[in-house]
Amino acid sequence: MRLLAIAALLSLTPVSAFAVSDCRVTGNPSVFGVDMIAYVTVRSGETCNFPIRIPGVMNSSGVSQKPSHGTLRQLNVTTFRYTAVSGYKGNDTFAIYGEGKGPHGSGRSVMTVNATIE
Repeated sequence: MRLLAIAALLSLTPVSAFAVSDCRVTGNPSVFGVDMIAYVTVRSGETCNFPIRIPGVMNSSGVSQKPSHGTLRQLNVTTFRYTAVSGYKGNDTFAIYGEGKGPHGSGRSVMTVNATIE
């Protein structure tokens, strides 16, 4: 009976409350110790997750540069959440970093993200 009550409650909850999709990112994956540039396209007011995908083990990460036309929040050591300001259309830039060790290098990598907000 409890399972049915939980299922009924979940069916009334909007999907956006459960999951935010990953940002549509272009650019080449990096290795630890090498900086990179990534490009994302986000709709005005949209929220998406920006995961750092560097092969190896991530020891720490953070925000190097905050966005001017949105908000950036760190969810965990490998994932950030970007939200573009509602009503704004244009460009935004932010930078995040990851420190760790992988099969092809180690150290700190800064990822500058150029966002196009539509």
